[in-house]
Amino acid sequence: MTDQLHDIQAGHTVTGVADPWWRDAVIYQIYPRSFADGNGDGTGDLAGVRRRLGYLRDLGVDAIWFTPWYVSPLADGGYDVADYRAIDPVFGTLEEAEQLIAEARTLGIRTIIDVVPNHVSDQHAWFQAALAAGPGSPERERFWFRPGGGPSGDEMPTDWVSSFAGTTWTRTTNPDGTAGEWYLHLFAPEQPDLNWSHPDVRREHEDVLRFWFDRGVAGIRIDSAAFLAKDPALPPLSSARPGAHPHMDRDELHDIYRAWREVADSYDEPRVLVGEVWLEDAKRFAAYLRPDEMHSAFNFDFMTQPWDAVAMQTSIQRTLREHAPVGAPATWVLSNHDITRPVTRYGRADSGFAFTRKRFGTPTDLALGTRRARAAALLVAALPGALYIYQGDELGLPEAELPVEVLQDPMHFRSEGIDPGRDGCRVPLPWSGHRAPFGFGTGTPDRSWLPQPDDWGSLTVEAQSDDPGSMLTLYRTALRIRRDRDDLRGESVEWLDLGAEVIAFARGAGTLSVTNFGATPIELPAHRQTLLSSVPLDGALLPPDSTAWLAL
Repeated sequence: MTDQLHDIQAGHTVTGVADPWWRDAVIYQIYPRSFADGNGDGTGDLAGVRRRLGYLRDLGVDAIWFTPWYVSPLADGGYDVADYRAIDPVFGTLEEAEQLIAEARTLGIRTIIDVVPNHVSDQHAWFQAALAAGPGSPERERFWFRPGGGPSGDEMPTDWVSSFAGTTWTRTTNPDGTAGEWYLHLFAPEQPDLNWSHPDVRREHEDVLRFWFDRGVAGIRIDSAAFLAKDPALPPLSSARPGAHPHMDRDELHDIYRAWREVADSYDEPRVLVGEVWLEDAKRFAAYLRPDEMHSAFNFDFMTQPWDAVAMQTSIQRTLREHAPVGAPATWVLSNHDITRPVTRYGRADSGFAFTRKRFGTPTDLALGTRRARAAALLVAALPGALYIYQGDELGLPEAELPVEVLQDPMHFRSEGIDPGRDGCRVPLPWSGHRAPFGFGTGTPDRSWLPQPDDWGSLTVEAQSDDPGSMLTLYRTALRIRRDRDDLRGESVEWLDLGAEVIAFARGAGTLSVTNFGATPIELPAHRQTLLSSVPLDGALLPPDSTAWLAL
């Protein structure tokens, strides 16, 4: 880090947060359907999470982030929300959610929840009212209903492309059976987009924030945060320019998030806003992190990089550079509920990530992938900023190759069966035992909502807990050192040049992280003690595809 960059970060005043815990927190992502099943029906739930809070405490996390737990038809894994103020019965009740939030906090674990503001479920009361009210009604003004083009209105209103592949418009049917207006959905047809220029939409979401903040939620993660605002003229994509794209990263978004920040800052313990913001333009990305908007945003650039020293270091340095002008902390994450798991991804010839490259039957060297995933875990845990861990990565779970007949992800179906979708990283966690469902539930169902691979017995929490060489032990040890060592909790970083195939940096005055991406061992710098390494070390040599933390 340059002196200038360090000065900007060190001199930045964090407004509205008395305890800026989120700046270097370890945040564990829970996909509720797949974490733990408390009632034995094969689907994860809040009772299962409550039963496993001790595991999360022992792992060493500061917060848990839940993907949507609201009432939903599950057309897109819960991101099609039908009621923001109710827990889906498959997960439990609102009372259980309140108990979970309180119980976690007594263990020192805060709770972050997902809010999905771009769209709702087509079963949401607002959308059902809009369909019933018909063209020109006030109810339809909360969404994007438009007549079609062409002589008979059978042409879609725009050429916009869905994030899930395919079209972005679906035509309605009038009560008399005739074809009606079209409605916009940037994702699946079951997820109609909201019109954020309508005051009802803004007021409703601010009320939803207060509803959950009042129940002790410490922050929210904002799904698809750059998509909310649309150009009412619905121009073609060819008209896009910075700040005036037809439906992404529009300038008027910032007023929305400033209003949300006011809500978050109104609490005695101010709440935290975390954005899902995918943008290539560094300045426009940083604009969402100004002191009166979001506190932090996901770092997708690093997560998509291949296993390559130059690519990863360039991404790390770019990330720190982007965050510096606004004084926001960087975030580091290797995967999430949408991304191919690191153990699988890093074992492939093309080890980067892009949704368009997901294919069935891609060859993977799992031993190599596991070795690299261990090294990557220590690399990101040593960087300044917040660390996100997706459930199961601490167990070294691979991406599951699931039979086509059990797949549920709309990305698979909208790709006409070419893309396996995201279900492979959403398979329920293995907790104990030697056969499925590996202690996932309290009952004895012969399967979980997605099938677990038969060979996961060696990857269970039970199998790894007392194994000093396991992935789980590596994570537990790394998070303990990160928490206890002042160097790893600060914001300073000083780069060392140990060659083009090595990423090496010092944290504080006495901690050094070295990752060897090359094909041959390298000699480690002089040091007083090895704090932790991703593989056993042979003297002062660091083997290929491994990381060591050193005390200087």
